Amino acid sequence: MSDLRELYQELIIDHSKRPRNFRALEGASRKSEGYNPLCGDKITVFLELENDRVKNVGFQGSGCAISTASASVMTESVKGKTLADAEMLFDVFHQLVTGKPPAAGKTPELGKLAAFSGVSEFPARVKCATLAWHTLHAALQGEGETVSTE
Repeated sequence: MSDLRELYQELIIDHSKRPRNFRALEGASRKSEGYNPLCGDKITVFLELENDRVKNVGFQGSGCAISTASASVMTESVKGKTLADAEMLFDVFHQLVTGKPPAAGKTPELGKLAAFSGVSEFPARVKCATLAWHTLHAALQGEGETVSTE
């Protein structure tokens, strides 16, 4: 179990130091901003939608290692997904980091997202891990207002 925890920590550190898809998307179909006043994390999520799919996704902002890594892994996870699949990943990830068992029939392969399973042991870090996801959710819904974790 400690080997798995170490692997998860390495993945989070790698994504926080070298975030994937860290860029604004010119011509994004949707954009949403998020803020975590507890930690000071700020993020903007950019989506390029085509038909019912996330064609491209990017993010910019500043935040702690958990927040940045979560945003990075999130962008990799939702790129190419349908809007419904991206929403389902939002639900599953939220359940994972809050320590709730996933709803029956809603357990897609987590892949790298599983690295965040330990966040549920640190309630103050849940908002850091979910900020990008709540911001993504707002962008998927077409909501233009700023998302706050408070």
